[in-house]
Amino acid sequence: MADIARLTQLIEPEAQALGFDLVRVKMMPSEAGDGGMALQIMAEDPTTGQLIIDQCAALSRRVSDAIDSAEEAGEVLIEGAYHLEVSSPGIDRPLTRAKDFANWAGHEAKVSLTEKADGHRNLRGILRGIEGDTVTIVDNRAGEVSFAFNLIHGAKLVLTDELIAATKPLDTSGVEDIVEDEEEKADS
Repeated sequence: MADIARLTQLIEPEAQALGFDLVRVKMMPSEAGDGGMALQIMAEDPTTGQLIIDQCAALSRRVSDAIDSAEEAGEVLIEGAYHLEVSSPGIDRPLTRAKDFANWAGHEAKVSLTEKADGHRNLRGILRGIEGDTVTIVDNRAGEVSFAFNLIHGAKLVLTDELIAATKPLDTSGVEDIVEDEEEKADS
């Protein structure tokens, strides 16, 4: 249906040209509810770990142009109609790269594996990190479990107060200018 490896080869240089790190490229059912597919691209500004709307729009334009050029040259990258979705990974981000497991050590994560490690395929607990290609997590039930990075089917951070506190806010300028409506406040 879609050549994710080839799409990633096209998309990554476009993200890097804007100073962004590519987090994930994935085909998935569209959130538009129309039965179609979406090409989801997650990227981050390495200085903030996130993207703002203008950055998403800039990356979307570059990626769209790159895909159009490749398809005009005869490549079939995605069969059928699709939506292009460019986003920031968010606070409870997917963990897709080895550096994610190092950067987010000490935080709670959910990890699903392609095969069992210490008798478990689904793990949830505090991420210890990665050493070489071995990831370690202290699972809530199984205790400390280590497994090869290439056994990971999917992984993401769990939204916790600690994670929220550790995440850099994108832009708080103008926050001091927010004025609450006293009438609405009194009515609640």
